[in-house]
Parts: sequence; C-alpha cells; structure tokens
Amino acid sequence: MAEQEALHPETEAALAIIKRGVEELIPENELIKKLEKSRISGVPLKIKAGFDPTAPDLHLGHTVLINKMRQLQDLGHTAQFLIGDFTGRIGDPTGKNATRPPLTEEDVKRNAQTYERQVFKILDREKTRVLFNSAWLTDLGAAGMLKLASSITVARMLERDDFSKRFASQQPIAVHEFMYPLLQGYDSVAMGCDMELGGTDQKFNLLMGRMLQQQNGQAPQVVLMMPLLEGLDGVNKMSKSLGNYIGIDEPANEIFGKVMSVSDTLMWRYFELLSFRPLAEIARFKADIEGGRNPRDIKVALAQEIVARFHSQAAADAALADFETRFQKNAIPDEMPEFTFNAEGDGVAIATLLKEIQLVPSTSQAMRDIQAGAVKVNGEKVEDKSLIIAKGETLVVQVGKRKFARVTVA
Repeated sequence: MAEQEALHPETEAALAIIKRGVEELIPENELIKKLEKSRISGVPLKIKAGFDPTAPDLHLGHTVLINKMRQLQDLGHTAQFLIGDFTGRIGDPTGKNATRPPLTEEDVKRNAQTYERQVFKILDREKTRVLFNSAWLTDLGAAGMLKLASSITVARMLERDDFSKRFASQQPIAVHEFMYPLLQGYDSVAMGCDMELGGTDQKFNLLMGRMLQQQNGQAPQVVLMMPLLEGLDGVNKMSKSLGNYIGIDEPANEIFGKVMSVSDTLMWRYFELLSFRPLAEIARFKADIEGGRNPRDIKVALAQEIVARFHSQAAADAALADFETRFQKNAIPDEMPEFTFNAEGDGVAIATLLKEIQLVPSTSQAMRDIQAGAVKVNGEKVEDKSLIIAKGETLVVQVGKRKFARVTVA
C-alpha cells in the first residue's frame, strides 16, 4: 500500500488507465518500474500484441486487445502490432482439441493485408509499427529451431491445459504444435518487448515470452491479459466460425443492429470491454436503469459509440434513424438487395425462394423460420409453409429483423 502512495501522479494515472478491464497483470510491480523508468527517461515502452491472420476480418473480440494498445499509445508508448504470418501457417493450438490444419501461404498473405488495413480504424498510424514474424522466424533455420526447442522440456509443455487434456484423452498432438508457444515467445525476444497483451487463453504463450527473454539476457516483458469477449449468443467466445461476431468492417447498419440485439445483461460486458466512456458515466447508466430508464436507450448509446469508431458519427446517426424506422415502427427499408427469380411452372414455394436468394441456408431452415413467425412477405407474416409465390409478382420478403430482399418472380 505504501508503494502505491509513493507513486508519481503521472505513473499512478497511467496505471489506472492500463488496468481498466484487465483480467490479470504479471507482475504489476515490474510494470510500475517500467512506467517510472519511461517517465524519467522519456523513452516509450514497446508494447506488443500479436494476431495470426487466420480469418479475413477483425471483429470486436479482437478489438478488446487493440483498444488497450490504443490506450497505451495515448499514454505515449509504442505499439508494435505483430501479424503472425509465419506462426499462422502452424496454427495456434490454444483451446483446440485437435490439430488445426495449417493455412496456405496465400491465405495468410491475403488475410494479413486485411488486418493491416483494418487495424488503423483503432490505432494511431503514426505511432504504430506493423511487424511480420516471418522477418525473423524464417531466418532461424533448422539450427535455430533446434536451439529454441531445447529451451523447454516436454513435461513443462504438457503442463499447458489444452495439451494435457488432449494427452490424457489420447488425442493426437503433432510435434510442430509444441513449437507454437516457443515461436510466439521468441517474437518477444526479436522485438525487445516491454509488455505483451493477450487474452486469458494465451497465458502459457505469453509467459513463454518472459522465459525466453530472460534466457536471452533481456528484461522480461510484463504480461497483460484481457478477458475474452462473449459473442452475440452471450455464451461462447466471439468467433467468426461460430457466427456470433460483429466484424469491424461490416456496414454501419449491420454493426448497429447486432449491438442492439445483445441482451441487456451482456450489454454491460460490452460497455466494460469495448466502450471508451469513463467508468463513472457507465455507473450512472446502471443507476439510471435501476431507476426505471429503458435499457434500450443505454444500448443505443453503446451502438452509436461503436459505429462512430469504425465509420463516423454521421454513419452512427443514420444507423440509429434506420434502426428506429425498421424496428420501432416496423417499416420496410427503402434500400435492399434486389433479385429476379426464374420460376419453373406457375410459381415457386416460399421456402425454396428464401433459400435461392440466400436469406436462409436451407429450405428446412426456412420452414423453421416460418414456424417461428420470422418470415414476412410485404410486411405480412407468412403462416403457410406451402405458400406459392406466383409468376409475375414483385414483393419484399423478410427473414428476422435484419434480412430483406425485393424479388421479382419471372
């Protein structure tokens, strides 16, 4: 406690910003020493956050770390955004119960280009170094890989939760998967990192960086772990493969609508991990709801903040207006995809039409949506699963709250 009271006010203020929303900080006393040294010397800390380009888009789950990096940039430190174009070809085994198939070099390059473009929706381009770990990992060669592999025992590697579970259940672990945490740790050596950011599921890999830095005569990095953001389902980690994500490159209206779809409970988790609003303001929002204010009003503020960050304030205002028009007044939007469907015979079954224009993935899903009352034609709920849309008709079909299409049956 005495050490905290002795902190320089600038360091104390920085520490409060850095710790907001953080799940674990290892170790805090080393971070304080690094912040003090940086304040006195004027030399910024080197902050690392690494992402393997395993999918073509960044989503809000990724931004939990990137937002924290931006906060550190605003405090004067250097952001080192690492794109794991080399490690991405191995595949991070974290949380996997089976060996993940490696990406092709073409997939990695294509996804990396998208990451590099999207990240500057959050980070300050002038204060960011974008690095690719192929720059040093490719040059390690066989001798370097063997030396790196000698840094840790198999017993220590099997302490890692996902490896130990797979080993105990006799599920295969490929030898190259053991290299992944070592290579991620070596990135920190090559970059001379003072701090690495990661999710709570990355703890083993992040601590590997500390160990390898010490073995290579460097001051070990501080490890800062952020919670994993739940997806729209409120249960699973946000993931493109699970379809529960909000992509930062999605249209403004889509982002707005998805944020508005989260539960009133999950909304506070999103405020905690995604909002830049002061904590005192978020506390007032909670008090307002306890006093009877509609949670929807608070959710609108969150949705607008996120849309404005990735698009503009004008786009956020337009998204709100569109949302209110469509969902509060149950109106049909003016703009939507348009299709012409060439029917055989006198017409087409509604389930087939929905599948063919890709509003649903299958006719069976269309049937389920009709059963649930989620399908409308020209604003009227469809109750007949065998409804035939006749040739010559032009109509608006809707599935759920956000999927619309104008279709002409020819």
